Amino acid sequence: MGFHALQKTRPVRSRFWVETALGTVSGLLFVVTLVRRDWIELVFGVEPDAGSGAVEWLIVAVTALVTVLCALAARTEWRRTHPATAHASR
Repeated sequence: MGFHALQKTRPVRSRFWVETALGTVSGLLFVVTLVRRDWIELVFGVEPDAGSGAVEWLIVAVTALVTVLCALAARTEWRRTHPATAHASR
């Protein structure tokens, strides 16, 4: 039995699940906006940018940033609660 097998893991906090869920939703919204840029007009029935596409690109940028930040935060939280796997790749 190695050193890492003796370390106990702590349960993940609800923060991990919130970060994972938010990251997943923003990632899906990112992909949907890239594939179907006119979804805002279809869902809400309004054209907030008068057809220029600026709002869609803003959504792409913001959701990409939120996805990356949530993934990094969830990874940090996971490593906090599972120290044995945090250094296993070294």
